[in-house]
Amino acid sequence: MREYRIRKDSGGKGRQKGGDGTVREIETLAPARMSLLSDRRKRAPYGLRGGKDGERGRAFIVRRNAAREELASKGSWLLEAGDRVRIETPSGGGFGKP
Repeated sequence: MREYRIRKDSGGKGRQKGGDGTVREIETLAPARMSLLSDRRKRAPYGLRGGKDGERGRAFIVRRNAAREELASKGSWLLEAGDRVRIETPSGGGFGKP
């Protein structure tokens, strides 16, 4: 685990702010296959009663040569030793007009 933290200020604005997502970055130490099954990649989590949308989720493979590949929301990928998987989870939509 290279990084595990809250995705600061990613929650939608509103009278009640939406919850922040998380960031996780995992480095592989040996060749591996990883699978991802996620949602809220194309459409952001919506706000209610005038609240703003939260941030969409996204995921990347950061190859050991520094190339960065954005991942689809569902699929399976091969990783080499030294590759990193970065997952930024979606955040909640806000509630009520700010």
